[in-house]
Amino acid sequence: MELLTNEQKARIPALYSQENEADPLCGIKFFTPDAQWTWYAIEGGTIDDHPDDFMFFGYVSGLECELGYFTLAQLREVRGALGLPVERDLYFQPAPLSTIKAKHE
Repeated sequence: MELLTNEQKARIPALYSQENEADPLCGIKFFTPDAQWTWYAIEGGTIDDHPDDFMFFGYVSGLECELGYFTLAQLREVRGALGLPVERDLYFQPAPLSTIKAKHE
C-alpha cells in the first residue's frame, strides 16, 4: 500500500500553516492493524535535509495521546505485534482535531 499519494502530498496544508487554527482538520489517518497506534496528519511537507522524506505534524494515539511530528520514513519502519506494517485508512473522512481527540481520550 502506498502510504502517501502524490495527490495527498499536494492537498495537505503546509507545515506550520495551521498553527493558528483553533480546531484544525485532520486529513489523513495512518494506523497499525495489529497494535493500538494511530497517526492523524494535520499538515506536512518535505524536509530540507531529507528531500526524499516527508514530515507531518498531527495527533498521535498510542501509549499516550499527543500532538507531535512524525515522518513518512518512520511510519514505513513501524511494525505492530504481528509484524504488520502501518496502513493508511482508505475510508477515513477528514475531521476536526476536537472530534479525533474525543474518540481517543
